[in-house]
Amino acid sequence: MAKGKTTFDELLCKGCGLCVEVCPQKIIAIKKDYVTSKGYHPAYVTDSEKCTGCANCAIMCPDSAITVERD
Repeated sequence: MAKGKTTFDELLCKGCGLCVEVCPQKIIAIKKDYVTSKGYHPAYVTDSEKCTGCANCAIMCPDSAITVERD
């Protein structure tokens, strides 16, 4: 199975949650206890070992805040 590395640019992420909804592995969440300098709760990967690199999250992101690298 392919592996991926997903990173979020917290300065661009507005915490809309679209990436959370489209992740087939259900490994993306919103940081409810953290606020960026712009006042948003950014998304993050909860279990990077389960990331398959499908890039659904990056495709769905309206702010281009997500980068996916595949092995």
